[in-house]
Amino acid sequence: MKDISFTVSDEASELGVKALAARIINVRNAVSNPEFETYKNSELENIKKQWIGKKYKEDPILVGFRDLHQKIGRSNRDYVASPEVLRRLFLDRDRFSTINLIVDIYNLVSLRSGLALGAHDASKIQGNITLRFTKGDEIFIPLSSMEPMKIFPGEYGYVDDANNIICRMEVLQVEPTKVNIDTTDLFVIVEGNANVNNAEVRKVIGEVSSLITKFCGGKCSFLNSL
Repeated sequence: MKDISFTVSDEASELGVKALAARIINVRNAVSNPEFETYKNSELENIKKQWIGKKYKEDPILVGFRDLHQKIGRSNRDYVASPEVLRRLFLDRDRFSTINLIVDIYNLVSLRSGLALGAHDASKIQGNITLRFTKGDEIFIPLSSMEPMKIFPGEYGYVDDANNIICRMEVLQVEPTKVNIDTTDLFVIVEGNANVNNAEVRKVIGEVSSLITKFCGGKCSFLNSL
């Protein structure tokens, strides 16, 4: 097993991006899990009740992601943070898409917490990961695509040693490192912003890691600290 380190650049930290990462090895992914389905359905009902009569778009955490995008000149119409997309689909349209067990786990935690979560097949990552500002020459192949897409300089993204973006801001993940049924080695990210305290980010990465190891097995190690 190759080692992977995770570093947050000073520029990204000063912008207000807060990110923690974990490595979970020897996981066993699946299409679904009956015990998790019971847990998920209960949590979804709780989330619905939590937002009755409230406007989820006014959640300070979601506002914080929009603020990050404004600071780097990205449109919040074109670049919507993943937790806001999850909330919109679930609270406005009553949709929670099922992908596979690992993806469903981190999407549920993201929906509940408002933080941005993602997981990647660590065996497909080349070298170490740095959360940094983009230069514009990075390789970015979005989910469901086979062709690279142009990246703007001055964004923030998660980039490996081979200059591959594995996540563009907290908006778009990529096809090469997506988690599938055969994935056994995970690189997990939790991202917050200036409107989230460090303790909450630490709490959420602990929660998602515990849920993954509970339902998929594996051994977890945390790669950085806040």
